Amino acid sequence: MEEEHFQSSEKVRDFVIGMSDGLTVPFALAAGLSGAVDSTAIVITAGLAEIAAGSIAMGLGGYLAGRTEIEHYDSEERREYDEVVNKHEVEITETKEIFAEYGVSEELQERVAREMAKNPKKWVDFMMRFELGLERPDKNRAHQSAFIIGISYVIGGLIPLSAYFFTESSQEGLIYSSIITLFCLVIFGLVKSKLTGQPLFKGTMRVALVGAAAAAAAFTIAKLIA
Repeated sequence: MEEEHFQSSEKVRDFVIGMSDGLTVPFALAAGLSGAVDSTAIVITAGLAEIAAGSIAMGLGGYLAGRTEIEHYDSEERREYDEVVNKHEVEITETKEIFAEYGVSEELQERVAREMAKNPKKWVDFMMRFELGLERPDKNRAHQSAFIIGISYVIGGLIPLSAYFFTESSQEGLIYSSIITLFCLVIFGLVKSKLTGQPLFKGTMRVALVGAAAAAAAFTIAKLIA
């Protein structure tokens, strides 16, 4: 029987980042404007502009973070390849120290380290993971991250803003927007907890409460500015 493990934690993380910001920031902007103007058209226009700008900014941030992760890994990998050649015995010692942490005997440490040294690529991969704690990032990571964060931000932003499309006044839109946003935070927390294997109630309430607190804080700031 094969063990089942969740394999898409990075994609879920990107989705969580984009969706959580999308649900809170446009909501706060629309809510702040609702106290200053009564026209839903103005709120919708400003909200759509913020969603467009926010999704681009968030996507760009995800892309740069992904590129930085890839470049950092490549840089450290080149350094490790240089060290296994020019600091061979030092790397052997470091490899033995890693095995020692897992309770491997000194005799076996020496044997395994020497065997690993016969395959530089596997040896470097081992040191990258267990010495530096780095996993090889997907080469498409930067583009995937930018896309997922950007799209999830748009989806999240349209949810609270949708209430203003079907109401006659901005104040009425704010009431429905608040209800929709809170409901979606609960659903979002439930899905996130299910995907990541967290306790459903605890994970759902954490996301809902944190999201609601963030939205309330952002609303307060937007209200003061407006």
